[in-house]
Amino acid sequence: MEDIQNILSWYMAAGIETICGDEPYNALQKNETPENAEQIINTPKSAENIGKVTIRPATTLLAQENSAACANARELCAKAQTLEDLKAMMENFNGCSLRFSANSTVFGSGNPQAEIMLIGEAPGADEDRVGEPFVGRSGQLLNKMLAAISIRREDCYITNVLPWRPPGNRTPTDAETAVCLPFLHRQIELIKPKIIFLFGASAANAVLDKAENISDMRGHLMEYTLPDGSIIPTLAGYHPAFLLRSQAQKAKAWSDMMRLQRKLAEM
Repeated sequence: MEDIQNILSWYMAAGIETICGDEPYNALQKNETPENAEQIINTPKSAENIGKVTIRPATTLLAQENSAACANARELCAKAQTLEDLKAMMENFNGCSLRFSANSTVFGSGNPQAEIMLIGEAPGADEDRVGEPFVGRSGQLLNKMLAAISIRREDCYITNVLPWRPPGNRTPTDAETAVCLPFLHRQIELIKPKIIFLFGASAANAVLDKAENISDMRGHLMEYTLPDGSIIPTLAGYHPAFLLRSQAQKAKAWSDMMRLQRKLAEM
């Protein structure tokens, strides 16, 4: 029993949510050929069997559940008139399985009237423990990056695409990102910053609906379109967590921060 519990715990940590069937599949077992196989193959199709097609569902049950969760998230977010409303809805939202493996719902923090909105991918272990975005080592580096261009952290609004930490800091699945995006979109609508800065390819691709490398996106001024048609200038750069592992890229990150500073000065 203890071995089974350990296996199930490992599956949950890996993000496995469902099984394929009730019986395990043995790839080494040889398929037995029925004695009447030749007869079955050579028997002509009867008229009553012609046209009978086994209909396969267009989407799997898991995909249907995810689609319903996305629709539910959008409906909830449309009702949120304040950040406090949105936070309460997010904390009570059961449409994303990450909520059940995370310790905290990490909602955005900072100035709700901020001109600058900073968006990362998902909380890490420190953020999950404290319940605030960018509080670990990457958060400390972010504070230094902002200070280098004379921007105070408390003057910004900081959040993530996902409010819950994926087990083991794994990359979020497309389904998990899709379910959480409505909450982020609503945060952007409520704050309506003058400029958005996206940290890392995952955040940039999710927010801007792209599929590009961060090295291709950084250095370019992009646009985020609100539902009312207004445009928010958007920049992207390396995630502070990546910079902690890749010191050689800090020069490019400094260039991105300077670009942010210049764009703000133009507004």
